Amino acid sequence: MRVCVIGEPTGWHVRRLADAIQARGHRATVVRWSECTAEVGVAGAGFGPAALAEADAVVVRGMPGASAGAGRLEEVVFRMDMLARIAAAGMPVINAPRALEIAIDKYLSLDLLQAAGLPVPRTIVLQDPAELPAAMQRLGGEIVLKPLFGSRGRGIERVSTPSAALAALSAPGAGGVLFLQEFVPTGGSDVRILVVGERLFAMRRSAAPGDWRTNISLGGRPEPCQPPAAWCDLARRAAGVVGAEVAGVDLLPASDGRVLVLEVNGVPGWRGLEAASGADVSGAVADHVLGRAKQRSQPDSGRA
Repeated sequence: MRVCVIGEPTGWHVRRLADAIQARGHRATVVRWSECTAEVGVAGAGFGPAALAEADAVVVRGMPGASAGAGRLEEVVFRMDMLARIAAAGMPVINAPRALEIAIDKYLSLDLLQAAGLPVPRTIVLQDPAELPAAMQRLGGEIVLKPLFGSRGRGIERVSTPSAALAALSAPGAGGVLFLQEFVPTGGSDVRILVVGERLFAMRRSAAPGDWRTNISLGGRPEPCQPPAAWCDLARRAAGVVGAEVAGVDLLPASDGRVLVLEVNGVPGWRGLEAASGADVSGAVADHVLGRAKQRSQPDSGRA
């Protein structure tokens, strides 16, 4: 079977996944986002390059927008539309375009999780900075400011006064939509559960000394973890709400006893998870992808 991995060829996860697929006797070809093309109304219309058009499954490793400024919007729109058209033609895309759209939008994903009955941090989204003081008071005074789109802890600020919040919002690159979340004391750690189809892998992430953020990319330490069954159920449900087959679900075990779903990552990393657990997570992801590819290549295999 042929798998197209969309991402940067030098990326750790891209290499690990491609190697795992090839070790299982199948072909994995890495295609950069910038290499993807689409043709409409011309001879041989379809998608390119050939590795994408001829694949049995597509894996998205990296969100579809790299440029800064106005060009990024065009990239995101075209690339997400292209994935949607590929999926509509029957190609397994992991994760599905709609799941990626939901996961990358912190407001939308959190609202859908809450609507499904999952516990999430109290959150207020604003567009007028004049409303900041009242919103902060409603959230308990100390808050976490986040970019609406973002990952790896980039652009996240913990503030306790409106003036500090305004200073953070005036920093270069800050967006016009204000995403405010209650600060949830946790004792300096949270739990990442990686959902891979029916399989689960988990780790605890502890913040680096002097920091409150647990992201591995910011110095957080990955540690082995065996989460309770109720936490595993939360992770499965959260991934299902987003529609992601492979999802990194971040849980906050709050000091007050709550266990909150903080985020669902649609393009999750697992480097720290492999280090903490010793599990072959890359192999598990490869097996899931190949299983989806096999379903497409043998659509009638389950019929009598």
